[in-house]
Amino acid sequence: MKQIINIDGREISPNHAPYIIAEMSANHNGKIENAFYLLESAKKSGADAVKIQTYTADTLTLDSNLPDFQITEGLWQGKSLYELYESAHTPWDWHPELFDYARRLGITLFSSPFDNTAVDLLEDLNAPAYKIASFEIVDHGLIRYAASTGKPLFISTGMANQDEIEEAIEVALEAGCQELAVLLCVSAYPADAKDYNLATLTDMQNRYEVLVGLSDHTLGNTTAIASIALGARIVEKHFTLSRANGGPDDSFSIEPPQLDELVKECHTAWQAIGKADYRRKQGEKDNIKFRRSLYFVSNLSAGDTITDTDIRSIRPGFGLKPKYDQEVVGAILLQDVVPGTPVSWELLKLR
Repeated sequence: MKQIINIDGREISPNHAPYIIAEMSANHNGKIENAFYLLESAKKSGADAVKIQTYTADTLTLDSNLPDFQITEGLWQGKSLYELYESAHTPWDWHPELFDYARRLGITLFSSPFDNTAVDLLEDLNAPAYKIASFEIVDHGLIRYAASTGKPLFISTGMANQDEIEEAIEVALEAGCQELAVLLCVSAYPADAKDYNLATLTDMQNRYEVLVGLSDHTLGNTTAIASIALGARIVEKHFTLSRANGGPDDSFSIEPPQLDELVKECHTAWQAIGKADYRRKQGEKDNIKFRRSLYFVSNLSAGDTITDTDIRSIRPGFGLKPKYDQEVVGAILLQDVVPGTPVSWELLKLR
């Protein structure tokens, strides 16, 4: 399939600058005003899109005290699944206002749906794309339903093995998805850079023949920037107004200044990759004076035979290349020269 996705008129492909997604997740911390500020901040930083998550505690889990439903370690230790999702979800009645405000700001907003009713809500709002979150990659029914909308689909690979990734891609394509990207992800919060194994990006692109990107849960931007050199054309990163806000996702999210840097540095990395090119670059042209070349170092007259003591390889680089020294030695000079005259073929009658 073609490795091209188009969202709101913005083309994403190996030949285009990376598409930067600012993941709002739960970082609104229960206040729609914060969600508006996050949209504004992402737009100001130059992000291409903001992603939210569409679920409720009831669509995602059960309100149960049984051991299976308790979080006993990690960032959210001490909460039940229901308590976590009840505190972290983006209320569904906010969605129309958020989509409307994003359109007025001129930034793309889309979401990760976590069940079919979430897809239905987002379809009513004309969401331009969908993302299947890492933990949902094994939910083929959800992938199938989201893919059947015909919208671009991002699938995140955290927790998934090779077989599960292949199955998810197959389900999406069979359901009619024509614009698909797979995002390398480590489902740890925060994640350690060494666990990302970014070389997997190149392997995924070759193995699955899809557009690839990175869903980055590390605390800095280095992993995301490095991913561009290995083929990532989509970078998703959690962001917040402040890590000190105390919300469920704040501690592993980047703040606005880091989002500014992420956008700029990912674009710089992409520009630096460019294409194979051995021509002298525009920025180098004025620096030819720092190259070595052949210059006359003696006062000579027309008709003199040039000896090896009459020329030297020195800077600047406006004379013949030093590799021609043996052709110049023994040649007849066609006009007078003084020390500091660059050697050129026009001055020589070769033997």
